Amino acid sequence: NDSSELLRKSGRIAIVTYHSLEDRIVKNYFKEKSFKEKKSKYGNSSTESNSPEFSLVNKKVITPGYKEISENPRSRSAKLRVAEKL
Repeated sequence: NDSSELLRKSGRIAIVTYHSLEDRIVKNYFKEKSFKEKKSKYGNSSTESNSPEFSLVNKKVITPGYKEISENPRSRSAKLRVAEKL
């Protein structure tokens, strides 16, 4: 939560995770903070809408390449997510 307060407008935050539980927390945080309107599971627009705080820089998570994994096997579980403050 403090990350949005510490960043200036157009500031970017990059988070590297090494475990699936960590990655899930980061993914859900960015997802929650980047959408304008929440939809219900029935397809109706929800009355609850918030202004987005972040814009996702990458649509997909960045993972190490084959060369990096062969040189550093511990990097295989690393995932990088980047978001920009609006």
